[in-house]
Amino acid sequence: MTYDEAVDYIESIPKFTTKTSLDHTRRILDKLGHPEKGMKIIHVAGTNGKGSVCAYLNSMLMEGGYKVGLFTSPHLIRINERYQINGESVSDAMFTDAFERVMAAVKLTMAEGDAHPTYFETLFLMGVLIFREEQVDYTILEVGMGGRLDATNVIRHPLASIITSISLDHTEYLGDTIPKIAFEKAGIIKEGVPVVFDGQDEEAAEVIRKRAEELGAPCYELMPDMYHAVHTAKDGVTFDLREQRNASGCDAGKCGEKTVRLKIPQIAEYQMMNASLAFFTMELLEKDHGIPEEKLAAGLSRMKWPCRMETVLPDVIIDGAHNADGIAEFVRTVEHFHKDQEITLLFSCVKDKRYQDMIRELVEGIHPDRVITTRISGYREVSEEELAELFRNDGAEAVFSEPSPERAFDLGLALKEDGMLFCVGSLYLAGELKAYLNDTKRN
Repeated sequence: MTYDEAVDYIESIPKFTTKTSLDHTRRILDKLGHPEKGMKIIHVAGTNGKGSVCAYLNSMLMEGGYKVGLFTSPHLIRINERYQINGESVSDAMFTDAFERVMAAVKLTMAEGDAHPTYFETLFLMGVLIFREEQVDYTILEVGMGGRLDATNVIRHPLASIITSISLDHTEYLGDTIPKIAFEKAGIIKEGVPVVFDGQDEEAAEVIRKRAEELGAPCYELMPDMYHAVHTAKDGVTFDLREQRNASGCDAGKCGEKTVRLKIPQIAEYQMMNASLAFFTMELLEKDHGIPEEKLAAGLSRMKWPCRMETVLPDVIIDGAHNADGIAEFVRTVEHFHKDQEITLLFSCVKDKRYQDMIRELVEGIHPDRVITTRISGYREVSEEELAELFRNDGAEAVFSEPSPERAFDLGLALKEDGMLFCVGSLYLAGELKAYLNDTKRN
């Protein structure tokens, strides 16, 4: 089987499968010889920021000299991006070999009356095979959606669990309130395993604390007053993290307090929380990995995570914000730079997102000097004309529309002049623009 044939098959899976259980995933793992057993795993869930946290963890472990497997989603350009080993996507051959081995196990379970695995379940099974085959020292697993019923939650004994910010997203699957969504995310907490979480939303924090207490899991709650920005510039944010070594809500005793100065290469100040979650977790696990604090800090400063406030050209930033919470954080970042420079927005979105609310918040929060809308082709597409009209109705004055994301990007470059161009609204848009930039560089 070729790589393209494997990808085509995987992309067709939603057409003929049903939602399966964790026991179903375990039965296939059993046929594969349980490659996940014995792995050193850090498990990360949340609504926004979980990919960034995974990337920070990955960078710090690599800085410490370890071989690291990273499983994230979605991919931006090629499906191999979901599996990285020491920062590099796995080869087509490695991907295809893992697919064939998983499908052999799937045929055995289906012969016994089991259902076909879901799209994400298939990709997760391939990931644990790849990382076992490559003998990585640590594996970082990003939850696909939710947590409690996510395929990655078959992992019984991770080194630590991390839960990033929680907001309303995927409400049709996870529930329509913060406590309901938090309950699903808290499903990754395991008995006795430390959990580090973003405590900014009290409704979510209460659910996480309660679940941690039920399982005897030490929980560490990070709040915004634990860090503050020292300097924000186009090359990143320098900030101080004040660590309180106490298990909030689970252990009344304190183990001391200290302040660490850290730098991240992202321009968004909300990344201070994501970096803090990752850094604090690594310090908790110091006895396991033995990486000194200065190397952890160096790892943070070298983190790379595509399309999360990524500067792709001078004064051109691509961000994958695609829900209400992500857009709110995006607005706060852009406001900082709008004080000194004109702002051009390139925007697109898919139909099942609350794009009317997103557009209203972008216009009211940023007052962009100009806007370009485009479309993401597919069954969930929203036309560039509809998006442009919404921007005009909400008060944006200079609004342009272009159906091709590539031509829209070129138009944005021409219009921004000495200002800044921000591309936002969807990871699909981000992926198309990254592919275009890569092709342009190659040619």
